[in-house]
Amino acid sequence: MKQLTIFICLFFIGLITSAIYPNEYFTWFLEVIPALIGFLVLALTYKKFAFTNFTYFFILLHCIILFIGGHYTYAEVPLFDWIQEVFHQSRNNYDKIGHFAQGFIPAIIIRELFIRKNVIANKSFFNFIVVAVCLAISAAYEWIEWGVSICTGDGGDAFLGTQGYVWDTQSDMLFATFGSISMVIFFSKSHDKSIRNLS
Repeated sequence: MKQLTIFICLFFIGLITSAIYPNEYFTWFLEVIPALIGFLVLALTYKKFAFTNFTYFFILLHCIILFIGGHYTYAEVPLFDWIQEVFHQSRNNYDKIGHFAQGFIPAIIIRELFIRKNVIANKSFFNFIVVAVCLAISAAYEWIEWGVSICTGDGGDAFLGTQGYVWDTQSDMLFATFGSISMVIFFSKSHDKSIRNLS
């Protein structure tokens, strides 16, 4: 419980810090709203289903990635401007970190729900289904970005963050797929251990 309280404090510190003179308030709102909705859902369902601290830690990490992207906009995060310059990249690639996390963190959440609720009877398909659900979430998020951009015009361009890259949507989903596969391959044992400790 103490660790979870620290996570909640860090969440609000990150949220408030990101809201101080962001690049643009409309884009900031669009970028941080998933973190706020996620926090609300986790708070409302906590008594019925509390995740492991392992999962909460990575959810917090994802929120911090969103807060940074919201504060600067994904196309203008200073560290990745520097990386772009040093490695002669054609764009600021901070959004790829965000989309990697968009696969990695949902994989942890889905995996824990499936294990603890015993959703998948045939374990042979377990990892495939986890990755497939994460890819579906990533595709749905791309639809949301597209819809917001159409509805808000120029105001949604920073949220869309393509930076003129024609394959941005496809590469975003690819990075989310990499994220979910990486979680399943490299972190499953640690995640299993945290679930066992909880029970």
